[in-house]
Amino acid sequence: MRTMLLALTALCCSLWAQAQQRVVLTNPTDMQRHEVVEISSVSSADTLLIVRDAFGIEQPWQRTHDGQLLLFASVRPHGEAVYTIERGVSPAEIVNSKSSNSKSTWVFTKLYPERLDDIVIENDRTAYRFYGPALQRKGERGYGIDLWLKNTPQLVIDSLYRLEFSRHPEIAELRRQGRLHEADSLTTLTSFHLNHGLGMDCYNVGPTLGCGTPALISADGQLLFPWCYDTYRVLDNGPLRVTVQMDFAPVAKGSSLAVIEHRLVTLDRGSNFVRMQVWYDGLQQPTDACAGFVIHEADTTSVVLADNYIHYADPTGDAARQNCQIYVATLFPDGISETRRLMLDKPENGNAGHAVGIHRALASGEPFVYYFGSAWSQYDVRSQAEWQLRIRDFIKARQQPLIVKNFETE
Repeated sequence: MRTMLLALTALCCSLWAQAQQRVVLTNPTDMQRHEVVEISSVSSADTLLIVRDAFGIEQPWQRTHDGQLLLFASVRPHGEAVYTIERGVSPAEIVNSKSSNSKSTWVFTKLYPERLDDIVIENDRTAYRFYGPALQRKGERGYGIDLWLKNTPQLVIDSLYRLEFSRHPEIAELRRQGRLHEADSLTTLTSFHLNHGLGMDCYNVGPTLGCGTPALISADGQLLFPWCYDTYRVLDNGPLRVTVQMDFAPVAKGSSLAVIEHRLVTLDRGSNFVRMQVWYDGLQQPTDACAGFVIHEADTTSVVLADNYIHYADPTGDAARQNCQIYVATLFPDGISETRRLMLDKPENGNAGHAVGIHRALASGEPFVYYFGSAWSQYDVRSQAEWQLRIRDFIKARQQPLIVKNFETE
């Protein structure tokens, strides 16, 4: 062990003697910025790095599947932030992963076969789940993206899953014995559909777009809902970004729109918004597509439509007892053909319709990129007015990204 430490120290000293890169991030906006930044100028062959801020404090980083170096940066309005990047092994920690120099992580993704193949993505603000093939085989119509509410920056969804599913056998046995009160009490104590202080899933999806789901639009104006993903690949899994690709079985099978849908889903540390890139293989002709969220019957008045975003104060699945709001949005920083409501003539199971952004004449293989997101009135966004500000700031930040400049130093 002593020999290994001496060798490691010698290696570090040798690498630190080599050239450093000085990275200057400039904020062109009048907003305070806290966000993940991509640095493309650092060779993807460099997998052992040390990143330091202006005080010399080591900062977490991540190498992505497509070779980008990620930093989480804070830059004041119209200001600059300076970071140095050097080859080497952190004296504080021996690196065991090619993607990170820190055990701390702010993002997470995992498959839950015990919950019918749910895939969950989570960061320090929010979380989402995508329904899987086991749910589809069961016949349950869970089409859209579900969301979880959180009131902690800690990654908690995995523990909520484990808490609930670890007690299912006990609850089932209590019901078999006719001890229904005890079974109900234990369900109340362990269900992730109820808030025990960390968050919960109280968002109703069913046969809708849920929060941020894409869909094709038929020639007669009907939404062609996707069902559950068929296959998936985790491309990035922390500490600053998760990226998952999901591929879907043919939508509208047997019709002229028997096409394959692909999604590339990306969630970064510190963001309320998920980047979605969707494309379709097999479209015989350009076809209208859309993305948006369900409007629930309990509140159809708080939908806001703008040129390049839509948002809504969802009343939760039990408005009278929850007494809180879920703020949802779909954003189109690069523009969209149209935003509109698609309301049902008669609500179905509490669903009154959808708000969507429509992309006209999407070609086969053409990427459709947008963002969807959420926040909770009991966490970091307390009102829909505040949600509106966060949406506008996010779009402005996408349209005016931080400026990255690199300088070699000795």
